[in-house]
Order: sequence, then structure tokens, then C-alpha cells
Amino acid sequence: MLRKREQKGFTLIELLIVIAIIGILAAIAIPMYRAQTIKARLSEVTNSVSHVASAVAAYYQENAGTGISWPNCPDITTIQNSLGVYVPQRRIQLMVATSAGATTFSIQATIQAISAVSPQIDGKVMQMNGTVGNDGAITWSWNGQAANSVAAEYVPNN
Repeated sequence: MLRKREQKGFTLIELLIVIAIIGILAAIAIPMYRAQTIKARLSEVTNSVSHVASAVAAYYQENAGTGISWPNCPDITTIQNSLGVYVPQRRIQLMVATSAGATTFSIQATIQAISAVSPQIDGKVMQMNGTVGNDGAITWSWNGQAANSVAAEYVPNN
């Protein structure tokens, strides 16, 4: 009596289909992973700028009637001393708060190239603009027309 030999293993077609599926998933997942990694690394920068924006708003509200509306903070040390906000210097090389007029204000953060976050954002600028409304409330928006700005896909939603 002859016994039929059982087939073991996978066929070539099955292996090729699995490899094709893995390739398609990798082609979709890797760019999305890189973008999310950059956004995650930028969270330190966006959090720092948001804290400074809150301190600037408080400064504006306290000094609105005195003729001094915006603080002059050309660097991180001045921001820490005059506004009382700690800004970690690991990913931010320099943060500048400059007055653009009586009702507008901008805060700029330059992402530090030394930290080698990503070539898409190293040395680029993230800017948060504040505009005072008629009721005295400040409306903040990300990335105005700053030169050398971070690409829009990495900037938080307003």
C-alpha cells in the first residue's frame, strides 16, 4: 500500500503574496510614522511657546492701562526672568518675543539643529501670533508669515 506524502511548508505564490502585502503596508506606514515622530518631538516646542503665550497674555492684561502693553523678551533668559516661564533649551535654540504693533504680538521659536530632530524642521521657525480683539481678548494663531517656517503639516491646529 502506497501512502500519500503530506505537503509541508508554503508554496512560492503564498510567500510572494505575503511579501507583497508587507511591502504595501511598509510603504504606507513608514512615511506616516516619520511625520508622527516629528510632531511628537515638536510637542516640547509647541508646549513651551504656548506657556510663553499664556504668560504674555497675563502680562498684557496686567499692564494694559499703563502704556506698556507687550514685554520685550529677546531671548530665553529674559523670558524666564521677566515672565517667570521656564523654557527648556533642549530643542529650542532661541525664543524671541517681539512687538509688531499696538494690537499684535508674535512669539518665535527656532528649532535647534544640534538636537538633530529631523532635516525637515531643524533650524526652522515656529511662530505664534497674538491679536487683541475689540474686547481686549487675545486670539493666538500658529505660523504667520515667518521666514524659514516649519511646514504646515507639522504645525498644530489653531
